[in-house]
Amino acid sequence: MGEEFTFSNVRRVVQAIANYLRQQYPGQELSLVVGYDTRFLSERFAEEAAALLSRNRIQVYLADRDCPSQALAYQIIVGRHSGGINFTASFNPPEFNGLKFNVASGAPALPEVTTQIEREVEKVSPEMVAPHYYPDRAFIHRIDLQKDYLGFLQKKIDFEAIRKAEIKIGIDLLFGTSREYLDEILEENSIPIEVIHGYIDPYFGGISPSCTESNLAELRKLVTEKNCALGLATDADGDRFGLVNEKGRVVIPNYVLALILEYLLAVKGWRGGVARSVTTTHLIDRIARHYDVPLYRTPVGFKYMADLFLQNKIIFGGEESACLAVKDHLPEKDGIFAGLLVAEMVAVCGLNLSQLLQQLFNKYGLMVGAQENIKLTPEKARKLQELIKNPPDRLGKRPVQSVETMDGLKLDFDGDRWLILRFSGTEPLIRCYAEAENEKEARALLRAGLELL
Repeated sequence: MGEEFTFSNVRRVVQAIANYLRQQYPGQELSLVVGYDTRFLSERFAEEAAALLSRNRIQVYLADRDCPSQALAYQIIVGRHSGGINFTASFNPPEFNGLKFNVASGAPALPEVTTQIEREVEKVSPEMVAPHYYPDRAFIHRIDLQKDYLGFLQKKIDFEAIRKAEIKIGIDLLFGTSREYLDEILEENSIPIEVIHGYIDPYFGGISPSCTESNLAELRKLVTEKNCALGLATDADGDRFGLVNEKGRVVIPNYVLALILEYLLAVKGWRGGVARSVTTTHLIDRIARHYDVPLYRTPVGFKYMADLFLQNKIIFGGEESACLAVKDHLPEKDGIFAGLLVAEMVAVCGLNLSQLLQQLFNKYGLMVGAQENIKLTPEKARKLQELIKNPPDRLGKRPVQSVETMDGLKLDFDGDRWLILRFSGTEPLIRCYAEAENEKEARALLRAGLELL
């Protein structure tokens, strides 16, 4: 913020979105939902966007307080709006902000949409959107997103089962937008909770508002001290989840996704396509093979999963960065829903998270991941591009069974082992991931992959 993310640049992008929508819906009345997270100036950016959109004679439904991304997505759908603009940098550090565009389906915009908006940005100079205008109040409507979203969520979770299980749940809101969403719906259903960080702090307590093990230290302590059955956390905009088991240990997102998929297929009896991104655990593959359901692989980015969701091709989609898609829900990430679904799973199965995870490993075997990021340099960028064009057929003594190049270079080996090298979409880094049946082998794969660069 104050460097690339400025009021001037925000106005240019908002105007570009307005221009794009005019081209897509010529002669039609347009309406957009505008939301924001708890970051410094997010609300001010949202108000500036609303003012500019009102001068474009676009109806603006401006959130009356900070809101989770999925609540904004649901409002787009239920209100039949032309799209939505959300000011959030999600789980990134407090000095960053972002502008996210969701299309009329409620889903994040795909590259074919954002490319057209980028072309429009190039046509908009700062002078064209200089702030010498007043908002047209007739086009701006303040709207409460909480009521509709929580009403929708109430029908998606078996709260009665959670209540009957008589479990207590720890909640870490991480100073974000899930405040009075996640905690409130549990309280309304008479489920005992212990809550921390349920207030606004634009500095997020001095941490990045993501559900990492170190950031959830206080939740881990809360779970053990207050004898909670599990701990739930969400990031700054509520779309990603964090889970702590009854022993106060963080359960990595890959394992949470595998647990949820097994629950949906084994306990709920669902059948249909399953999707994972290229960097997500192959435990998903093993579960899909066991139940003989189609498996779809996507590049990193929830928008690709949302596209499969909207085509009714999948009943489940997951990304290792704590992103979940489930049939009949939303084409947008939802950390609140994911956490509540895990609470339902614990209640219905009558087992704690440690027991459920051990049961999963007994059935499908253990998969362990390793990850490292390296700084992107021109030389390493060239090397990775060369590897993508000419992938190796072996990595040390390991023969490569298959190659995927939809998002970087992914090498698959026997036993569901794999390695991927890919350009980060958000930072000047090359991200390196590997997975094998034990940590030693995963680390060895990772080292061999880094040597390729």
